[in-house]
Amino acid sequence: MTTTLPKNAKIVNRYLGIKLDGKPTELYRASAHLIVNGGKRLRPYLVIKSCQMLGGSMQKAMPAAAAIEMIHNFTLVHDDIMDNDEMRHGVPTVHTRFGTPLAILAGDVLFSKAFETVSIKNVPNQKISSRLVSRLAHACVDVCEGQVLDIKMAEGKKIPTKSEYIAMIEKKTSALFEVSCAMGAICAGAKQSDITNLASFGRNLGVSFQITDDFIGVLGDPKVTKKPVGNDLREGKKSLPILMAIRKANPKSRRRILKVFGNSRAAKKDIISAVNVMRSLDIEEDVRRVALSYAEKAKRSLSLYSGPAKKEMITLLDFVVTRSL
Repeated sequence: MTTTLPKNAKIVNRYLGIKLDGKPTELYRASAHLIVNGGKRLRPYLVIKSCQMLGGSMQKAMPAAAAIEMIHNFTLVHDDIMDNDEMRHGVPTVHTRFGTPLAILAGDVLFSKAFETVSIKNVPNQKISSRLVSRLAHACVDVCEGQVLDIKMAEGKKIPTKSEYIAMIEKKTSALFEVSCAMGAICAGAKQSDITNLASFGRNLGVSFQITDDFIGVLGDPKVTKKPVGNDLREGKKSLPILMAIRKANPKSRRRILKVFGNSRAAKKDIISAVNVMRSLDIEEDVRRVALSYAEKAKRSLSLYSGPAKKEMITLLDFVVTRSL
């Protein structure tokens, strides 16, 4: 992983701490709960590096970097409520720690503060501020649409196609990576062609990120993932690795996978059996190939550029795609 990521995260954290300080104290503590308890700040990093790559500065990028992290955490707070999850990154979720009503309000504060942070109050250039607000609003709509696609996919009995899965993650996950890079370019005062190129980099990086994340979620080491082995299988998550395994398996192997798929009461031995079936199908190789194809698209989007910020963005991309199990 790029060595400048932790350094940038500290600076972003300080800025977020200032923005998320207010009264009633409990509301702002709930809003900042997930932020103060970890996170790599990948999205703010992309805002900053995209801005620097096009001749801008960290100072110019900081309001947008903080705003995207607020929106990201807003989605986490509400996702955890919808999924009724009790833990995230080793700490109680916001609604578990503070109660559901306060968690909803905490999410709303994060959402509202994000737009305040890129408003004319914090971004003196009116044209840049207006473009940031417009771009961020569009991304938020994408995330909501993607979340509904994910819910409908989970509720339906049909096994989605690869293209349906990609369309869902492009909105639910990739939209925030895309807008991070686009906002960084906007902060630098870049022309439209540069904004388009950076947005393309973020979008394809986001797809690679989610595909890899989903693979780790189903076949990853529980010591690393902090989740039981085969967790996503048992939960019935229709992620690309599981979809590919179901389609690739012979009838007998498919039955072993489907026996535990979405079965919260599945026996541990059956889950291990299903996971072993997936390993035997060489799903890792297939999934990595898809993730790498999107990573290559991302790299092509930056082919016109050079400099240390570009190098750091490519290093981050490589880390995202080659994360180990």
